[in-house]
Amino acid sequence: MSHLIFKGRAFDGEKIHQKAVLDIDPESGSIAGFGERGSLEARKDAKAVELGDSTILPGLIDAHVHFYSSTGVGVNAWAAVPDTLAVLRGAGDMRKLLNAGFTAVRDLGSKGGVHLAQAVEEGAVEGPVVVSCSRALAQTGEDDDPPAFPLEIAQKLASYTYFCDGPWECRRAVRKVVRDGGKVVKFYASGAFSRGGRVKPNFTEEEIQAIVDESHRAGLPVAAHAYGEEALSAAVRAGVDSVEHGLGLTAEIAREMSKKGIYYVPTLTVYQAKAYKNRDKKLVTQHLDEDLVVAREKGVEVVTGSDIVGDADRPHGMSHREIMAEARFIGNLDALVASTSRAAKCIRLDGSGMLKEGFRADLVVVKGDPSRDIGAVAPENVTRVLKGGRTVFLRS
Repeated sequence: MSHLIFKGRAFDGEKIHQKAVLDIDPESGSIAGFGERGSLEARKDAKAVELGDSTILPGLIDAHVHFYSSTGVGVNAWAAVPDTLAVLRGAGDMRKLLNAGFTAVRDLGSKGGVHLAQAVEEGAVEGPVVVSCSRALAQTGEDDDPPAFPLEIAQKLASYTYFCDGPWECRRAVRKVVRDGGKVVKFYASGAFSRGGRVKPNFTEEEIQAIVDESHRAGLPVAAHAYGEEALSAAVRAGVDSVEHGLGLTAEIAREMSKKGIYYVPTLTVYQAKAYKNRDKKLVTQHLDEDLVVAREKGVEVVTGSDIVGDADRPHGMSHREIMAEARFIGNLDALVASTSRAAKCIRLDGSGMLKEGFRADLVVVKGDPSRDIGAVAPENVTRVLKGGRTVFLRS
């Protein structure tokens, strides 16, 4: 197969190159070379593509999604979707993500996320690379435990979660994730919103430490859903690898996260959705206006994650909104880093997220220059998507 050469503007995962050349080897599915024009030896049999006013980037990454695939909104609706239907709908949602330029996602709890990951790897389904936690870990009676049903039925319906209480049950739940083929462990360090003016922490410090220790023993990173100072502090002290949401981030906690190299996945998009507009306005407003300012000032590494779940309120294919929301605080260039090279490091997707020789040729071409206008990453501006050096979407 002939090599494919792109010439023009490129974002390499760290910076913009105005006159770049990118050599793709479709047979190996990798990048054969990247550099400024004139730096690579010309290939006579290669097919050249002039980018014009477009930009080529590493494929975008959403580090926090769910494939709940529900027509309704909320935990009861998510739980009621049969597992098989959720997976079948999830396959369609993955196509939407791919067409929007997202070539990798981290699934933090779904009905069949590991099987979607396997189907993509086998080539049975066309979609982004899926790094799945299999099921999230939650304590009985809290997040993901639908209160409208009796306990046993509720926890059976919520088959995207392992419920565990006590350090040894928590260790066993981690081992179930490993057995399932999960590549990351996600747990709820808190509930979602305050009750009586206080966000309720979940799990004891001993339980959280057990989750982190057992995960790291298995070589898996840990993502902590955390709202409020108490839950954030407990997760950071235990040594998690990423904080998800992080509402109520303080300067002291951010400083400790920066020191420990803990990634911050703020999921701003979810709090702009209809379902959250009237939920704990003070906490949500602080998150949308202030938390990312604190993170930036203390040097915390921000990673793009939308928390889009595929329901009626948050349909897949809109992950670009998170990049645009983050850009308001960290700037266009760092928002691109947060959704490519840094996101790849966070989700441990080695050999991805950069235009670099030997890296996977998962790429997206967009109209315009996203370092100047971040709106260029919107789906309507995506003209071409490559996965493993193969074009999987081409706008006619």
